Amino acid sequence: MKNVYFLSDAHLGSWAIPHRRMHERRIVNFLDSIKDKAEAVYILGDLFDFWHEYKYVVPKGYTRLLGKISELTDNGVEVHFFTGNHDLWVHNYFEEECGMIVHRDIACVTEISGRLFYLAHGDGIGTSDRKFMMLRRVFHNSLCQRLFASVHPRWGMWFGLKWAEYSRRKHEVEGGEPPFFGEDKEELVVFAKNYLKTHPNINYFIFGHRHIELDLHLQKESRLFILGDWIDKFTYAVFDGEHIFMENFIEGETNP
Repeated sequence: MKNVYFLSDAHLGSWAIPHRRMHERRIVNFLDSIKDKAEAVYILGDLFDFWHEYKYVVPKGYTRLLGKISELTDNGVEVHFFTGNHDLWVHNYFEEECGMIVHRDIACVTEISGRLFYLAHGDGIGTSDRKFMMLRRVFHNSLCQRLFASVHPRWGMWFGLKWAEYSRRKHEVEGGEPPFFGEDKEELVVFAKNYLKTHPNINYFIFGHRHIELDLHLQKESRLFILGDWIDKFTYAVFDGEHIFMENFIEGETNP
């Protein structure tokens, strides 16, 4: 079989990230480098820093990325898109125009070459942060979504990008993404260990959201990955049908 790739958290379009065109090009170059080796690509959320799809309007930009994804799907590569907490307002544009398979549930359990994968962006899984969960419920509420969609795109997109920018800059002032908390405190790890008690056949848990790189053995036949990001780490996971491993994308190098 060809390889299966997993990546997450590019936050394209972020007003807090300089050189946004170069930021997009790096992902486009990565996808171009794997297009003949990929059976499937799983994008586990927050590809965009803010995406809101109106009935007749989609956000400006991203033509290079969406064109490259369309090239992959036209050539038979499955591209799976998981909605994250920054780009959950997706309707049918990615499916109809780009051929992507969109996953809107909090997680997906799927079999790939005889191995069982638990895939999710990671927001809302195992968290005890009540403020975050309250916001998540608001963002996913259909009435709130319809009300926001009634706002003119000029102001709706400005508000969403500005909020995301404020959140990122505040995060940076506070010291950035906190490092790995340890197996007993990292919420996604605690969740996976508890999930294995009732679903022992899961071979791989793969998450985004946390912006840290992690490859952790949970049991003899079970591992957990947190994919890092495509802001400054440029990390991804590769499954070749037998083995799975993490890699960093470096421009000009040959990628597995």
